Amino acid sequence: MNTRKLITSLLVGLHLATAALTAQAEEKTIKVGVTAGPHAQILEVVKKVAEHDGLKIQIIEFTDYIQPNAALASNDLDANSYQHLPFLQQQIKDRGYKFASVGTTVAYPIGIYSHKVKSLADLKEGARVGIPNDPTNGGRVLLLLQTKGLIKLKADAGLRATPLDVVENPKKLKIVELDAAQLPRSLDDLDAAAVNGNYAETAGLIPTRDAIALEAAQSPYANIIAVRDQDKNQPWVAKLVKAYHSDEVRHYIQTAFKGNVIATF
Repeated sequence: MNTRKLITSLLVGLHLATAALTAQAEEKTIKVGVTAGPHAQILEVVKKVAEHDGLKIQIIEFTDYIQPNAALASNDLDANSYQHLPFLQQQIKDRGYKFASVGTTVAYPIGIYSHKVKSLADLKEGARVGIPNDPTNGGRVLLLLQTKGLIKLKADAGLRATPLDVVENPKKLKIVELDAAQLPRSLDDLDAAAVNGNYAETAGLIPTRDAIALEAAQSPYANIIAVRDQDKNQPWVAKLVKAYHSDEVRHYIQTAFKGNVIATF
């Protein structure tokens, strides 16, 4: 009898310990990195939706495109939501990150802006044009300039074209590579500058109103949620994606950004 009571007590204790560990796991707060602006604003809505599913989110804001991936690799973040897939793929290639894309989020049309001219055709010979200094977004802008007839790239340049891939440049444009976050602030110093959608929003620029050239609506640059490979099948990842892909978040994106940020889910 005493043996049975002992076994029963041990089983009850084991059950309670397991339940406690499970509760702790469910209550874990995940840290999600975003860039300031629309990504952060959208994730605030995601955070509220996720709470209904028992997922707590702490939002960590960054001001550049490099640190959110570095923080994810060093376990300072559990996920990030700020980059498009080609950028992630380039980061994985360049830095050896073991990351996985677990869901798409939004797309931002990249635009070229100017305080000095009203169209690309008005750019004079030798005009200084700013582009992001990261390979993926820089290549994205060079492709846009090629589409608009200002330059021609090597046939095999692809999505990661660099200024070295320019083979024709009739106006002898000077391509100035700057950190993406600096480009809106550099418009007075440049003849034109390409600005990513999230930084345009933060700077008060509306792509459909202010850009002198705008990327087509259909592009391969959908933004994604990234996690470490080892975490991609964790229950909290599914909850995070579910919350992001909710009707509440879609409605917020549609109403808050008036088409300048587009849901891709």
